[in-house]
Amino acid sequence: MMKFLRQVWESFRFAWGALKTNVTRTILSLLGVTVGIFAIVAVFTIVDSLEKSIRDSLSFIGDKVIYVQKWPWGFGGEYQWWKYFQWPEPNYAEYKYLYDNLESASAVAVMDFRGNTVLKNGSNSINAAIQGISYEYNLISDIPVQNGRYFIPLETNNARNVAIVGADIAESLFPGQDPVGKPFKLAGHKFTIIGVREKKGESLVDFGGSPDKICLIPFASFSKLFQSGRRSADIVVKGFPNDEGMKEVEAEIVGLMRTKRGIKPRDGNNFSLNRPEAAAVAISGLFAVLTVAGWVIGSFSILVGGFGIANIMFVSVKERTNLIGIQKSLGAKNYSILFQFLFEAVMLSLVGGLVGIFLVYLLSFMKLGSLEILLLPRNVLLGLGVSSIIGVLSGIVPAMLAARMDPVIAIRAK
Repeated sequence: MMKFLRQVWESFRFAWGALKTNVTRTILSLLGVTVGIFAIVAVFTIVDSLEKSIRDSLSFIGDKVIYVQKWPWGFGGEYQWWKYFQWPEPNYAEYKYLYDNLESASAVAVMDFRGNTVLKNGSNSINAAIQGISYEYNLISDIPVQNGRYFIPLETNNARNVAIVGADIAESLFPGQDPVGKPFKLAGHKFTIIGVREKKGESLVDFGGSPDKICLIPFASFSKLFQSGRRSADIVVKGFPNDEGMKEVEAEIVGLMRTKRGIKPRDGNNFSLNRPEAAAVAISGLFAVLTVAGWVIGSFSILVGGFGIANIMFVSVKERTNLIGIQKSLGAKNYSILFQFLFEAVMLSLVGGLVGIFLVYLLSFMKLGSLEILLLPRNVLLGLGVSSIIGVLSGIVPAMLAARMDPVIAIRAK
């Protein structure tokens, strides 16, 4: 075993020495592999970064959540807006009915949304989105309060004029100050800040807008300000963790809503059950296309690089034919000669792959809008694995030809 390992080590040294001897040829040979590995690893890295951004956004709107709404979320296919237009809006009474009767849900909340509303504090102002929520909404959506506190039931039930604001709102209305406990004007009414959310920062995908520019107020207060007796709302239902497919809670919602609205058995539903995961699945389809495109582009580059390495290896075998004959006449085994050239091909391909991965690593320091590029270890291993396979495939034929040479004929070769 020790003899075998020593011969393998000697083969590795021969391969490394050959690469150092022909530096220019080595660099030109690995360019194709470098471009191919860069394309594949870069695409996978960007796709992973986009998926992480979407998952982070989904934590804001909730996990295992169903939105009971008038309009279905459309992700491809024909959107029958003329039919949905006639459907009634969900309302507060239906929310209370679901809240009192749903048994397969862990939380039921109500919310409504109004964009582009001016908030003022003296000469300071900011355009922000206003979201009216019930007390249970924090059980459905992630609302991290950095400074201050969340609502209490007394405030949400009695329509108190209190608010939890995003970080950008707090900085704009009260620059350099602690905004908790201080008043501001919303739609001409005085509200008091009781909490400030953690700053999320920019995100490539924000369902419902950035939390940094959203002002949360009790749903009852929102209704008084903006709904004028309409009392429409989005009902939000969160299932239990063990309900993997959300089928149980979805079926119960359908039954209760049909009962509440008096829908006949033969008639279809006149409401929509929307899930955030549907948006993620639709976007994931785009990611799959990008991934395939990355493989196709990278494969062509790697194919060219593989042929380049194979060509160099054939040239290397021909240049060192005399040396091969001498080595075999001195007792070198066929596998030793095979490893010598195979290692050279693999090392050449691995160096190209490492350069490509390093370029992707440099890309991770760049800002692509608000997208944070993350080079994950599995993508590094993918690049190294593909490089190794290309090296083996490119070098195996030249290495086998070298290993099978007759030593007498090899020594006589010119």
